[in-house]
Amino acid sequence: MKRNIKKTLLYAFSIFLFLVIILGVHIYLVYRPAPSAYTRVMARIDIKQKITRSDADKITAWMVHQKGVDHVLVNPETSIVVFTFFPLKTTGNEIVSDFKTNFHLKAERFIPSAEKLKSSCPVAKSSYTYRVYKFITQII
Repeated sequence: MKRNIKKTLLYAFSIFLFLVIILGVHIYLVYRPAPSAYTRVMARIDIKQKITRSDADKITAWMVHQKGVDHVLVNPETSIVVFTFFPLKTTGNEIVSDFKTNFHLKAERFIPSAEKLKSSCPVAKSSYTYRVYKFITQII
């Protein structure tokens, strides 16, 4: 009798563990960032020197005509360029490299640290599903 109970509990635990693993893989696959034709990425270029309004207009005109770039905002007061692009058509690093080559400005792409990324979305911190996803991605 005890042997049957142990066997049943072992099978039940094995099935439960198997289902938890399948759920984890499913959550990982659903939340995995897979770019599509509609995916847009936002990027930022920090220019390390002062620019004028006419420079900002030239930069905007040039950026809008780059392959894959969707929208551009240039702030001449802070010397920051923010743009969105389609990752299937181009990359942020490619755009920044072409930008440096074309304008000969001291500029670099701003990439936030892991800490800044963690603190940037208040919804993600409180989402149970997001926490499960982050736990699974840290394991894998």
